[in-house]
Amino acid sequence: MAKKKDKCDWKSSCNTKECGGCAYFLGFLGAAIYYISTATGFWGGVLGFIKAIIWPLFLVLEVLKYVGA
Repeated sequence: MAKKKDKCDWKSSCNTKECGGCAYFLGFLGAAIYYISTATGFWGGVLGFIKAIIWPLFLVLEVLKYVGA
């Protein structure tokens, strides 16, 4: 018997945690590279890593400001 594999695509809704994981990881990786490469010292790199972890928060706050919520 073949196991049914959960798959996320645009046709169906997906209730697993795997759906946004890849996109979030790629965003995290890109943000970490950007913030760490622009850091001027060690603590700037640490701060850049923390910013890379919470970048979706900044994105949501800016969108809410833009729509006037």
